[in-house]
Amino acid sequence: MKTFKLTGSLREGTGKKAAKAYRKQALIPSVLYGGEGVVHFNVTKEGVRKLVYTPEVLIVDLTVEEKNCKAIVKELQFHPVSDEILHIDFLQIFENKPVTIEIPVSLEGLAEGVRSGGKLSQELRKLKVKGIYTNFPEKLTINVEKLGLGKVIKVGDLAFENLEILNTKDNVVAAVKLTRAARGAAATASESK
Repeated sequence: MKTFKLTGSLREGTGKKAAKAYRKQALIPSVLYGGEGVVHFNVTKEGVRKLVYTPEVLIVDLTVEEKNCKAIVKELQFHPVSDEILHIDFLQIFENKPVTIEIPVSLEGLAEGVRSGGKLSQELRKLKVKGIYTNFPEKLTINVEKLGLGKVIKVGDLAFENLEILNTKDNVVAAVKLTRAARGAAATASESK
């Protein structure tokens, strides 16, 4: 997985009034959980732009007042009207402690059902997985070449090495749906027999 370097500065004050004052200075109040204690700090809007506005999942190499650690973004809070980032929660991660994260899904190959006139539909864009962060791939690649017309791939059909998938087993990840043209061709073929 790719890493993202981020530097923060410790916050003196906490609470609504202090957070509002920091936001006026173009800083984003942030919290780091999962370590020895909770760390309250600020990051710059410009500093987190490439971390937040990307489809990739990144491991954050976080430095706050000379202390360095690895973390992931656990939660983002946006303003309901302006979409401005209000708050970021980070979770410190360790090489011996499993963590839960959502990883993007990538479909690979040309499905048999698409060759027969169907349309490939990706129902889930991300899967929630649990594991050691060093085992996380940048994306979960699923081969759909053997997926026939009207068939689906469910979460229960998938397995990835060193990762436990936490989504419901019945959730559909990908499906080849019948199009009107494919239905018409199937009806014409059955009438001509």
